[in-house]
Parts: sequence; C-alpha cells; structure tokens
Amino acid sequence: MTASPMPASGDTLDLFWFLPTSGDGTYLGTDQGHRPADIGYLREIAVAADRLGFSGALLPTGINCLDGWMVGSAIAPFTRRLKFLLALRPGFVTPGLAARQAVAFDRISDGRLLINIVTGGQPKELAGDGLLLDHDERYALTDEFLTIWRGLIGDGAVDFTGRHLTAQQAKLGYFEPVQLPWPPLWFGGSSPAGIEVAARHVDTYLTWAEPPADVAEKLATVRAAAAAQGRTLEFGMRVHLIVRETDAEAWEAADRLISKLSDATIEAAQARLRADTDSVGQLRQLALHKGRRDQLEISPNLWAGVGLVRHGVGTALVGSPETVAARLREYQALGIRTIIASGYPHLEEAYRVAELLFPVLGIGRAQHEPGRDFRAAAPRIAAE
Repeated sequence: MTASPMPASGDTLDLFWFLPTSGDGTYLGTDQGHRPADIGYLREIAVAADRLGFSGALLPTGINCLDGWMVGSAIAPFTRRLKFLLALRPGFVTPGLAARQAVAFDRISDGRLLINIVTGGQPKELAGDGLLLDHDERYALTDEFLTIWRGLIGDGAVDFTGRHLTAQQAKLGYFEPVQLPWPPLWFGGSSPAGIEVAARHVDTYLTWAEPPADVAEKLATVRAAAAAQGRTLEFGMRVHLIVRETDAEAWEAADRLISKLSDATIEAAQARLRADTDSVGQLRQLALHKGRRDQLEISPNLWAGVGLVRHGVGTALVGSPETVAARLREYQALGIRTIIASGYPHLEEAYRVAELLFPVLGIGRAQHEPGRDFRAAAPRIAAE
C-alpha cells in the first residue's frame, strides 16, 4: 500500500487525546480488564500524551465521570504543553463563578485551558442536578450564560437581565486570564437551537464522526449560521482510532474490542441510550448502525461498533496508518482542523497512534524523555 500524500505546510491536523475519567479497559461492555479512573493512571495518560506530541486532552463530563476541573487541576502541573479541554455546564454553576474558575485554571496552567460548553442531552441526569428545562430552553439558557460569561471575562463587568439568568452590575475581579479576551470556547450541538448558540458565541464547533457527506452537510449549516452573525468558526471532530500496521490487524482489533458483548447486552444498552437522551447528535449516532453487528462499517473504514454500548461518539476509524490518514484527510478537506481521538486502552493506544499515525500525518516527532538515543550510540565501556 502506498502512503497518502503528506499535507501541505501549515495544513497539519491538530490531534488531541482523551482522558477516560469514568474508567478504561481493553474490552467494551465488560468488567474484564477494567481499569478504574484513579488519578495515578489518568496522570500517566496525560503525561504520555504531552510527551508524545498530542496538542491537548479532552476530559468528559457526567455523573459517571470524575469532575474534569478537579482532575485537570491535579494533572496540569505534571505536563508542559498539553492543553486541557474542560466541560463548562450552563445551569450547573453561575456565569460569575464559572468565569472566575476559568481565569484561575488558565493562570495556573499558563494559558492551557480550552472550554467545552456542554448544554447536556440526558434529561433524567439533568433533572437530578435540578435542571428541568426542555431541550430548546436549555440552549436558550446557554445563550444567556455565555453572554454573561463573555462579558465578564472580556470586559470585566456586565449587567444583564434575561429569561433564565440575571447579572446585576457583575464584576470579574482583579485577575484576568492568560489567554485574551478569554480561553477559547468549544461546543458541539447538532440541533438548530444548538447550532444557533455556536454561531453566536463559540470559537470551535465540534462534531462527532459520521460519514463524510453527513459531516459536510452539518458543517455547511453551521458555517451559514455563523456567517449570518458576521462570524467564522474553526471545526473539530471527535472520533475513536483503531490503528495497526495493516488494515487486517486493525479490523481484528476492532472485532476484539466488542468480543465480550452479548446480544442481550447490546439490546439493553441500545434501549437505555435511546430512552435517556433528547440529544440530536446522540440520536444521529444511534441511527448509524441501528444496534446491529452486521451494519457496523457505515462508511469506508468508519466503524460504529463503539456505539453499540457507549454514550457519546460511537464511531472509530479503523485501518493501517496510511488508511486512517487518508480518511482523516477527507474530513480535513471539509474544514476539520482538530481531531479529538481516543482508543482502548488509552495509555497504550496513545503510544500506538503517535508511533504509527503521526509520521504519516506529518505531525512532529514524538517528544520522548530528554537524553541520549542509545540505539544510535556506540557502546561505552567503563574504564578499569
């Protein structure tokens, strides 16, 4: 197989990794080989991603996850370059408190904070935290939240009265973030209400991986909405990666990942995922495979097996480094600039992706620990 062309200078994809704050493992849907989300293990993954050359790390959010802001604060001092994409949940905290927390994290990490605005698509979980608004009203609250938040950080003060939120002569305080006017805002929402929030407020729009034609259609809609606001956005994509030296080995690894799943487990998981969500993006993911094992390759090398049991992005690119790079470049041609990737288990797969895929994509050499490369050095014999 011939390698796909190297990207032009300045066109290199930005690759992020994922910190599994709900746990990790070798197989999906089973306790066999499960790794709990303890801070030592999460730190190992972050340090590895930092050394290997990943640009950032996404920390997820939800009742099954360790709090991302706490984990990020604990891990950031052990890394040097890695950016932390942390979830900010409108309706869970006030805009003023959220602004001060963002400033604090951005300062202690020396400007390595990215903020992922998560409105939420699981009504039962949201109700448990006291947020009882319907789908579109949650996005209306998010719009008001970001209006106040941006005003506080960008201008230092804001006075706002909305349907859901009010800030009376609110002030940020003495400190400002390292990144001005504020740490970059990222956001993913596939509904018309969500896209409108993205168009008005955020810097990078995120999509979960779908067949390229579907992603192209979505990005065109978002671009048009942003243009109507006089704005342009960057684009990122969340996807799992299963990369091996050959396509055959990669497909074997994909099959092995779901080899412990029974049909009953899949059926129960699919029923739960559908019942628990009103997220348009999540419903789009579930529609890709319809819960069937025989319909998992939904586009060349785009495999929906992860979505049989997992909430969130359920698709993976599967293949050799050359194959996966070619598929990633198809998304890059649509305007995707950043890939937020993951793989099971996340520590080993971070190394595998960096060692196999980075060279083909033209991403810089892995940043290993400083010191001599003894593989290239002549043996040194100690003097007697």
